[in-house]
Amino acid sequence: MRLGYSLGSILSIDQVINCASTLSSHNPDTVWIPETWGMENFSMLSAISSKLKKPRIGSSIINIYSRSPTLIAMGAATIDTISNGRLVLGLGTSSVPIVEEFHGHNFEKPLTRMTEYVHIIKKALSGEKIDFNGKIFSLKNFSLLIKPRRKNIPIYLAAINQKMVDLCWEIADGVIFYLRPLTELENTIKKMQSKREIDVSCQLITCMSNDVDKAIECVKKTLAFYISVGEIYRKFLAKNGFANETKNVYEEYQKSGLKSNHELVPESMLEQLCVYGTPDECIKKLKRFHNVGVNLPIIQFNPIEDVAESFNLLTSTFSKIENE
Repeated sequence: MRLGYSLGSILSIDQVINCASTLSSHNPDTVWIPETWGMENFSMLSAISSKLKKPRIGSSIINIYSRSPTLIAMGAATIDTISNGRLVLGLGTSSVPIVEEFHGHNFEKPLTRMTEYVHIIKKALSGEKIDFNGKIFSLKNFSLLIKPRRKNIPIYLAAINQKMVDLCWEIADGVIFYLRPLTELENTIKKMQSKREIDVSCQLITCMSNDVDKAIECVKKTLAFYISVGEIYRKFLAKNGFANETKNVYEEYQKSGLKSNHELVPESMLEQLCVYGTPDECIKKLKRFHNVGVNLPIIQFNPIEDVAESFNLLTSTFSKIENE
């Protein structure tokens, strides 16, 4: 089974680099670095590429509002060269609060914007000169000053709502799913892959411990956080079987913040969305996502107590199935 690891935003820069060093003795398919409002993505990809000589390295995700498409192409060409051709460029729209409040852009026309970004980035990486007149971008006489190591860097799109899912299958090499119930995930993958096969990845909240109660508390807190602050995830989950659950968690968040609203997350929700529990339980839960059509499950590392010990437990457990 191909496996990816996401070294998330809750880690420090040093912890991400140390985790990457740990992964150098294992055999993951891809190591992904997120970008929210902390670590800058291309810098971190460059840093971990020196620690990882074989796995692909991926951005999960770079948003398409805070950088121009030509700047993303420049960054992608640079990192792909530094890593000897191992970059996977993950793109997404991010969210209204991040785009508008943190970056000062209007969150407008995400589908049109994504379409133009992918077109411009692909053309720039091909080495062609770009003269482009779109609905959003108008570019003249742009071409990369450096020669990209590869003309076709794989592009994966983060997709939640159906229109972005459709676009992903039209123009991308892969998709990055997140927080999709198993039953919905299976139906969507089956439907979309019948049109054109692409690489299907899904990032999975993963909390592993030999103490099952600690693992459950960790996974509930993580899921409650995304339900509370991520409107797009909250709405999607509400439409897909968890209307009451998301309502309860969010209402408690509005009253008292994140202090105790995780206690309202039922285990039925965890079973559909997450990987958690003891090492043996985590392997079983992970395989369920692979069995519904996820080609590349991505382990979102959520440490429990000591980061290094927690990550060693995670990687030593999943290394058993990396080559299955």
